[in-house]
Amino acid sequence: MILTVTPNPAVDLTYTVDELDVGESHRVAAPAARAGGKGINVARVIAQTGGRAFALTTAGGPAGLRIADDLTASGLPHEVVPVAAQTRSSVAIVDSTSGLTTIFNETGEALSSAEWTALRDAVTRLAVPAACIVGSGSLPPGAPDDFYAELVVLAIARGIPSIVDAVGPGLLRAAEAGVSVLKPNRRELAESTGENDPVTGARLLLGRGAGLVIVSLGADGMLAVGPSAEPIQARLPEPLHGNATGAGDAAVAAVAGLLAAGVTDPETILRRATAWSAAAVLAPLAGELDPSYPQLEDHVIVTR
Repeated sequence: MILTVTPNPAVDLTYTVDELDVGESHRVAAPAARAGGKGINVARVIAQTGGRAFALTTAGGPAGLRIADDLTASGLPHEVVPVAAQTRSSVAIVDSTSGLTTIFNETGEALSSAEWTALRDAVTRLAVPAACIVGSGSLPPGAPDDFYAELVVLAIARGIPSIVDAVGPGLLRAAEAGVSVLKPNRRELAESTGENDPVTGARLLLGRGAGLVIVSLGADGMLAVGPSAEPIQARLPEPLHGNATGAGDAAVAAVAGLLAAGVTDPETILRRATAWSAAAVLAPLAGELDPSYPQLEDHVIVTR
């Protein structure tokens, strides 16, 4: 079982418009609404591809009830830690003409110290049967910078791999704790390390203790940088257009599934992460893959 931890979930609202005209009024159909947040999306993709995932998250207020109800209805194994803070929303606007998606992410609200303790206790308990731990997404305001690092330390103590997809101090602390894989995108990597070159930034994280760094490069594919080999880049022959929301989460799901199965070869991991990320772009909602994901993996181009 792969345990995903999402401290700052969201109700994902996805609107689709024929063409986004900034500054103008748009008439739209009701949005698709579902429980979201990076770790929840990762768990959904693992389940869709035949793996076993368990989603641990927080939820509070009416939006939190919506999160809990949706997870129950989906059949995804999960546990919700109740919190007083209202669960945030995330709005994605998909422009059908350009193929671009514009996203508005609320920051979320702070959790109390008692709520952080409850979340930590749940992680410790659920890690017992886990084969891999994934910490994904933004942390709410006032969160301890070392929360994701604590997940890494727990994983190491249990002899299982860990993956963190975060930004800022949370990403850096996870590296220092010895995380197996970090998965930022190009912007998050630059923001966290101060380095605009992805290879330089990735090597900085390796120097802090990370085992492997995989960087999402958008239309340019993905990059893998490890401690003992030259950087590897992977891409499809042509960029795909669609809803890129959740593409990075699909990549994390691919990495988690392989690590849980004992696969550690960077090229194998990068190839599948790239294919699943692309398949997520073709799917209508975050947390889903287009059925073509096995075929896409066969078409991935890897260069060194």
